[in-house]
Amino acid sequence: MTREIRRDPHLDTVVHIVADRQHRPNLPSTNCPFCVGGLEAPEPYEVRAFPNRWPALQPGYCEVVLYTPEHDATFASIGAHGIRRVVDLWTERTVALRALPDGEYVIVFENRGAEIGATISHPHGQIYAFDHVPSRQQRQLDARWSPELASGDREVLEYNGWKVWTEFASVHPVSLRIAPLEQVADLPSMTDAQRSDLAEVLARVFGAFDTLFDVPAPYMMWLNQSPRTSGNWPQAWFNIEIVSPWRATGVPRYIAAVEVASEEYFNPVDPADVAQRLRIALT
Repeated sequence: MTREIRRDPHLDTVVHIVADRQHRPNLPSTNCPFCVGGLEAPEPYEVRAFPNRWPALQPGYCEVVLYTPEHDATFASIGAHGIRRVVDLWTERTVALRALPDGEYVIVFENRGAEIGATISHPHGQIYAFDHVPSRQQRQLDARWSPELASGDREVLEYNGWKVWTEFASVHPVSLRIAPLEQVADLPSMTDAQRSDLAEVLARVFGAFDTLFDVPAPYMMWLNQSPRTSGNWPQAWFNIEIVSPWRATGVPRYIAAVEVASEEYFNPVDPADVAQRLRIALT
């Protein structure tokens, strides 16, 4: 047995057993497969999406997204213009993956840094299409999530109808949320202007984020969108989450046994302090 979806009979936790991924090869430090001429990018490109050779879900439902051909670039360094190309590709692939028979919920995400588990440093993200709405996104939909209008000292930025703030009850030392102030369900529903403004916000946020520590910090980013059957979810409100495990330069905040056991967390960093540091970096 190499693949099976299991649900814990007591806690209702969903686990994908993907034992075949244990045999993924360790990639060499040279000959990056994402650089132009490499295994996954044989031709010149600006942005590129392709099927993951080692999918966690069924083949065709997991893709890799390359942000830039520049190996040493970052999401911040490609600027708003480069990020807009990425946003457009995210949108295109969201539409395409939703069109698959089992493409009910599309999650765009990125893992940056070896501490997070990224095996290739070339700037890239991924997209998974699930055949169901994952439980975390389901809870957000059920709660009728909407942006915090009164985030106070946790507000980081407001720009052209977009808002950025640090989370009130953040599990991670750094936990940011980005959302439009007017409800929009997903990437395909956005206007051209909204996508451009989102790109500008992401450029500013990541520019500030990369100054939080002495070196670029590891992070995880993901996009919460409406399910494919968006007509059944009128409350869906697009948003982006960005979290980092670092509580200081090179010092991760580990999730301890009591936290896993109790599902109650102890964050040593005040979200308002993170917001203040980001606001200073943005000035």
